[in-house]
Amino acid sequence: MEEDREALDLAADWADISQGLRKDLGQQLHSQWIKPIQLGSFCKETGTLDLFLPTEFSANWVADRFADRLSLAWKIARPDVRHVRISVHPGRRPLPELRLGGGTGGNARRPANDGAQAMHDTGAASLGGQEFGALVQGSVGLDPSLTFTTFVTGNANVLACNAAQRMAAIEAPQFSPLYLKAATGQGKTHLLHAIGHSYLAAHPRARIFYCSAERFMIEFVQALRQNQMIEFKSRLRGFDLLLVDDIQFIIGKASAQEELLYTIDALLAEGKRLVFAADRAPQALDGVEQRLLSRLSMGLVADIAPADIELRRSILEHRLARFAPSDVPSDVIEFLARTINRNVRELVGGLNKLIAYAQLTGQAVSLQLAEEQLTDILSANRKRITIDEIQRTVCQFYRVDRTEMASKRRARAVVRPRQVAMYLAKVLTPRSYPEIGRKFGGRDHSTVIHAVRLIEDLRTRDADMDGDVRSLLRQLES
Repeated sequence: MEEDREALDLAADWADISQGLRKDLGQQLHSQWIKPIQLGSFCKETGTLDLFLPTEFSANWVADRFADRLSLAWKIARPDVRHVRISVHPGRRPLPELRLGGGTGGNARRPANDGAQAMHDTGAASLGGQEFGALVQGSVGLDPSLTFTTFVTGNANVLACNAAQRMAAIEAPQFSPLYLKAATGQGKTHLLHAIGHSYLAAHPRARIFYCSAERFMIEFVQALRQNQMIEFKSRLRGFDLLLVDDIQFIIGKASAQEELLYTIDALLAEGKRLVFAADRAPQALDGVEQRLLSRLSMGLVADIAPADIELRRSILEHRLARFAPSDVPSDVIEFLARTINRNVRELVGGLNKLIAYAQLTGQAVSLQLAEEQLTDILSANRKRITIDEIQRTVCQFYRVDRTEMASKRRARAVVRPRQVAMYLAKVLTPRSYPEIGRKFGGRDHSTVIHAVRLIEDLRTRDADMDGDVRSLLRQLES
């Protein structure tokens, strides 16, 4: 009876935790990685809770990316849960357990820029034999690829970039703390690392601490449990530059929030520099006390807006110039820039996947290859534009009757708008060439292919045609 009640309590707690993760991660990530998790047994003696996933791959993935978040959520919900062990269903070899607040655990393969921790410290003290803030795999440096040189600026992020550069400069900044606000994948973590690199170049003996808000709370809990709060406070306040990512996860534990508040006050009083990043404005943070909110917003809050089409093009071109020896046609760059518009991370990831596939299979990068290999990314990003909507917009633009889209007439005044509409249908919808042909009076797929290639070519040679297409794209995508 007691075991049944315990199981029900665990299930209720998991339902709350899962719902919170769905809000934080979004429906797609939650459905793919969190929803399949099944509760295992809970050992009260060791405080170990087992979480099971259906495959070793999914267990590895969840342990790599979400172990800290899951552990912190369970710790807040149930203080008696001290260890979370992520593994496949019984019968397969389990992964090593993750210990809250340090030790060896299931996230040992986490990359440096995955929101956990990176630290540069020229005089690290230790806390009970462990370096404060160390990841399970030990201290790691700032990601060398995330610098101001590799950060592409545009209207959407120029304010945040300029503010970040000021924060890293030799002269004292006019504002502190700097608070970077951006949706997922828009570059706030990149700027945090860039600040660290640039500040270290200007101040070679500086002590820099970069961590996620989750990691801060985990380290706080560890220090509290091990009676090492004096060392924790002394060491944290000894840094010259404090970089805290994903501050939206500084939830629960009023004592941890209070310690961060006192740390901010102490560092600001000594002229130290602080940078925070989150996916929402300070006033929109949930579960954060008002005094801490006021400290976070007292300097400069710099927004990074979603990248516009010009910035997305620049990012792709910059990426190609630095890292990709392969030839990528301009129409593919235009297609990716227009279609993958949710965040920069997906945009660069799509380009990387396309180039890697082409190199590994010996195929040339083309629009068709992009359509075939990036189906999931493209479908998630596309605005649901229909071929009917495209035909209607094109006919209004060129002042032709809608029936001409399906007619057999070959007059130039009719053929060219029809070809433009076919081209736009291929660029803006997931429809195949045969499907598009059927919407244009049952034409053969070869006719659609010819129209798409012709308009692509005309856009490179005819400024008027390129202007027409750009105008139509703006109308359809607005």
